[in-house]
Amino acid sequence: MKGFTKAPGTINTTPGIVHAISEYRTGSLARRGMLALSAAAALATWMPEPARAQSDYPDRPVTLIVPFPAGGQSDLIARLITSKMVPMLGQQIVVDNRGGAGGNIAAAAAAKADPDGYTLFLGFVGTHGMNPALYKKLPYDPIKDFAPISLLNITPLVLVANPDFPAKSVPELIEFAKAHPGEYSYASSGNGTPIHLAGELFKTMAGIDLVHVPYKGAAPALVDVLGGHVPLMFDNLPPSLEHIRSGKLRALGVTTTERAPSLPDLPTIAETLPGFEVYSWNALFAPAGTPPEVIAKLNQAALTALADPEVVTKLKDLSIKAVGSTPDELAAHVQAELAKWAPIVKASGAQI
Repeated sequence: MKGFTKAPGTINTTPGIVHAISEYRTGSLARRGMLALSAAAALATWMPEPARAQSDYPDRPVTLIVPFPAGGQSDLIARLITSKMVPMLGQQIVVDNRGGAGGNIAAAAAAKADPDGYTLFLGFVGTHGMNPALYKKLPYDPIKDFAPISLLNITPLVLVANPDFPAKSVPELIEFAKAHPGEYSYASSGNGTPIHLAGELFKTMAGIDLVHVPYKGAAPALVDVLGGHVPLMFDNLPPSLEHIRSGKLRALGVTTTERAPSLPDLPTIAETLPGFEVYSWNALFAPAGTPPEVIAKLNQAALTALADPEVVTKLKDLSIKAVGSTPDELAAHVQAELAKWAPIVKASGAQI
């Protein structure tokens, strides 16, 4: 491998990933239709009549547990959206950052909290999509331990390369990698993360051999790609965007099926590999057993916040799409994500 040693714990992929993703995509049209519902329609179709009545909730500050350190993308999203929920709820929402264990520490704390609406959780694709397949034992159940409130956003990933890397597009990368099997590597934010599994899915669908180099987070991985120590990585688009615009990184493709508004000239990977689709997402949950009228009030506040022009604009500038959903739609989304990632993780061989 050019300039790198193979990291311990590197996993191998199998063609089973391609079969797994193709089976999942048979339901993708219905799923995308679900996500496209407007906030107004969501409220009208779900909120029960009792929830429309006046309620004393909340009469004290609400805590939102975020499974990442302060300053990251999920923390930014949490603080932006909750700042717009505060005027509607009449109480402060205090962000409690609890990083570690792929979100499991934070998820377990939220799952065990009193179901009174005063502890909420910012779930993501890891805690409610990938982790059940990655970990032999979880300290929470993503279905039984949580009451869904609303899907908040979808964030595309982007495949980036150091500018000195020879390939300038996804087709060129595939051709180059086939000519040099196992000689080049890609960085990730750690074993079993969305960034890692995006790379494994890409390798299998493209039929190439790249060596996985896991880091303890996306930031140090990105630093090494910028420095030329590792040539490639998948990253959430927002952290890489300014580096792409400044020329410090070369963007090869975006991982959603539609091009990113912030980089309209950048092709999707699916334009080369039909069926390739990976994205990150965040959603709002409460502990299971939280009263329906509390869930309804939180859902209304979240949907109104997501429709706020400032929120929409700030997220759009980062190529993050504000979504919004009913609780039932978020529950269906979680079920679909669990069904999607379980066979992909199994086929990749990744386990933590």
